[in-house]
Amino acid sequence: MSDTLMISVSGVRGLVGTDLTPELVARWAAAFGVWGKGNGGRGKRKTRIVLGRDARTSGPMFAAAAAAGLLSVGCDVIDVGLVATPTVQLAVEHHRAAGGIILTASHNPIEWNALKFVGPDGIFLDTVAGARVRELAAAASLPRANYHAIGGVEADAEAIARHLAAVLALRAVDVKGIRRRRFRVALDTVRGAGGAVMPELLERLGCRVTAINVETDGLFPRPPEPVPENLKALGALVHRKQADIGIAVDPDVDRLAIVDEQGRPIGEDYTLAFAIRAVLGKRATGHGKRVVVCNLSTSLVVEDAAKEFGATVVRAPVGEAHVARKMIELKAIIGGEGNGGVMYPALHVGRDAPVALALVLSLLARERATVSALVARAPRYAIVKAKVERGTRNVERMDGVYASLRAEFPEANADTQDGLRLAWPDRWLHVRPSGTEPIIRLIAEAPSGADAERLIEEGRRLCAAS
Repeated sequence: MSDTLMISVSGVRGLVGTDLTPELVARWAAAFGVWGKGNGGRGKRKTRIVLGRDARTSGPMFAAAAAAGLLSVGCDVIDVGLVATPTVQLAVEHHRAAGGIILTASHNPIEWNALKFVGPDGIFLDTVAGARVRELAAAASLPRANYHAIGGVEADAEAIARHLAAVLALRAVDVKGIRRRRFRVALDTVRGAGGAVMPELLERLGCRVTAINVETDGLFPRPPEPVPENLKALGALVHRKQADIGIAVDPDVDRLAIVDEQGRPIGEDYTLAFAIRAVLGKRATGHGKRVVVCNLSTSLVVEDAAKEFGATVVRAPVGEAHVARKMIELKAIIGGEGNGGVMYPALHVGRDAPVALALVLSLLARERATVSALVARAPRYAIVKAKVERGTRNVERMDGVYASLRAEFPEANADTQDGLRLAWPDRWLHVRPSGTEPIIRLIAEAPSGADAERLIEEGRRLCAAS
C-alpha cells in the first residue's frame, strides 16, 4: 500500500494509476458487495448495488472494475452512470438496494479518484460498517460466485430525472415564485458531474442561465473545490452578465457556493445559512422543538440563521455521516456542513447541491432582496484555517494539547466530540487531528480576522509545546 492511498470509514481514495488501480477498485467493490449481501440483501433476490460516478477521466475505467468486482461476488449492479453523488444516494433508496458505490474524489484535484460507500439507508457507512468492509478487502480471499451465480448489470437512465422531480416537488421550494423572478444566474460546474444536472434544474426553474465549465469531461480548468479563491472566473462572469447570483458546485455536486450580484464570493457557510432561512421562514411556528444540525467547524452565521427563527442548533463531529445520523436521531428539520453542503430530510439526509440551489433561490424570491443585502442583514465573521504537523503524536499527546487549551481558556464552553472545540458567544476555536493526513487542523472564527488569528496562534503554540 502506498503513502497516498487513504482509507477512511466511508471509502478509499488515491492517485489514479499510482495506488488506485482497477485491481484495487475491483477488490474493494467485491468486499463491499460481500458486506452488502450480509447486511442489505432482500430475501432470495440477488443483492443489488447501485453504481455511479462523477466526470473524472478515470471514471469509466473504474466503473468497469467496480462492476466486475460486484458481479464476481454475486451482486446485481444498477448502473446510474455519470451523476451527482446525491443522485446515487437517492437511487439506493429508490431501488431498495443493499448499498451504493460512488466513484468520486469529490473536490480533490484531477489526479485523484475514490470509492465512496453508501449503506442501504442512503447514508455513507458508519465506523462499524466501514471497518467490516476494510477487513473483507484485506482478507486472503472473498467468497466469489460460480458460473451460475454471477450477478448482472441493469442500467437506470432515470436517476437524474427522479432527483430533479423530487427537488421541484419539495414544499419548501417555491417553484412559482422563482419562475416569476426570472433570475439571471451565472453557473460554474467545473467540468464535473454538475453539468448533467444543474443547467436543467435552473432552466426548469425559469432562470436565465449563463454557464462556464459545464462540459462533463472531468478536465477541471481550475482547482475544483468551490472556495472563494477558485471562483474568480465565476465572479467575472456575474459582473459581465449582470447576473443576480453566481453558483458553483464541486465535481460530485454535493456542495454549493454562492457569488453575490457584485461578483464577490460570500463564503460556503452562507449556503447552509440561506437554506435554513428558506425552510424555517416558510414553516409555521408552534409545531414542537425545531432542530438544526451542523458540524463543529460550521460558521456562526448558521447559528444566527437558526436562532432568528427560534430553532435549536446541535453540533456533530465533522463528516457527513455524523451529521446525517444526528439529524435522524433528533428529527432535525434541516442541517448540513459549512462547506456548502445542505442536508434536507424532506428529500433525503445527504448533502445535495440541487436542493441547496432550489432553497437559496426560494429565499431570494420570497425576500425580494439581493444576495449582498441578505448577507448584510446578519453579523459577519472571519474564519481562519491552519494546520500543524501531527508527527508522532498519539492519542495521549493530543489529550495533553486539549488539556492545555482548556486550561488556557477556562471560561470557554468545551466540546470534545471531535477533537476539542472551545466556544464563546461570538467566536470559537476547533482543534482536531485530520482523519486523512498526518496533521492537526485548527479552525477559528471571530468577529474580525485579527481575533481569529489570535486564537489560531494560541492553538499553534500549545500544539508545539505539548
